[in-house]
Amino acid sequence: MKDLFGNTLAELRSIAARLDLPPFAARQIADWLYAKGAADFAGMTNLPRAARERLAAEYTIGRAAPARRAESRDGTLKYLFPAGENGFVETAVIPDGERRTLCLSTQVGCRRACRFCATGRQGFHGQLGAGAILNQYASCPERERITNIVFMGMGEPLDNPDATLAALEVFTADWGYAMSPTRLTVSTVGIRPALGRLIAESRCHIALSVHSPFPEERRRLVPAEAAHPMAAAISELREARIGGQRRVMIEYIPFADYNDSPRHAAALARLLRGLRCRVNLIPFNAIPGCDLAPTDPARMAAFQAELERRGFVATIRKSKGADIAAACGLLSTAKTTPGAGGK
Repeated sequence: MKDLFGNTLAELRSIAARLDLPPFAARQIADWLYAKGAADFAGMTNLPRAARERLAAEYTIGRAAPARRAESRDGTLKYLFPAGENGFVETAVIPDGERRTLCLSTQVGCRRACRFCATGRQGFHGQLGAGAILNQYASCPERERITNIVFMGMGEPLDNPDATLAALEVFTADWGYAMSPTRLTVSTVGIRPALGRLIAESRCHIALSVHSPFPEERRRLVPAEAAHPMAAAISELREARIGGQRRVMIEYIPFADYNDSPRHAAALARLLRGLRCRVNLIPFNAIPGCDLAPTDPARMAAFQAELERRGFVATIRKSKGADIAAACGLLSTAKTTPGAGGK
């Protein structure tokens, strides 16, 4: 049987038509799935009994509770969610004052193999459908306290563009969760042409993982640079003239004696010239088997100061959840995903 949760309004209309339900039934179903959080078809009381029976004969709701929970000393929470047959993904809830940011996954593992990322070392084990992406929010015990959502968990969202864009549509549509797009951010290494679709088909914030202003140096960190050059992604974002409440963020992890020098800061500023953006400097969370090391706080502050001197807004992100492997770059289900090698 197929899952109904995660379908867009257009898809629900097609389902309604195939089951000989009236056109307005699609909105009613969407309201039950997203606004009301129906757990079964019997509870969809404004649908005729025959309609509910037809739906139940072919579909399940498709939501699933987390299988495991871990809590950090700093209040960060990590959940393990089922994702398809024998698959799992991790999802983090990161507290910051009144803010609660939900970090969603879009794939089981990741094919991009970034040198500094535990998910990339796990390898790729499958795509999440829109329903499995949305379930990480809908079935999160902290759902009512979530203020922001970032597609920065396991996987490269733009390697799974159809499901990612469908999830964004459900999050922001009036028939879905009716969230402001400014509450949502999608992080990518710059996969094209899917980046163009993200720019055109959504209004959410975009975070581009750069990590070095020099292509060959970046390629050693982010192998996707070979097929998807950061310069091309930055040019596309610059030409899109993204502004207003929508933001472009540049993600940059400074590594000790690798990409944390004043020369790198100056080159990054030149690369970003003409692009309305802010730079997030992210502390590196070391992973086993990686020969990179985090830069020291003084060099991180100097890097920030050099960017600000050149006219950019640059912030240093505070790392949270490292003690439960929930911080940036640490999410991995290698030990719970059959066939994965837990390095």
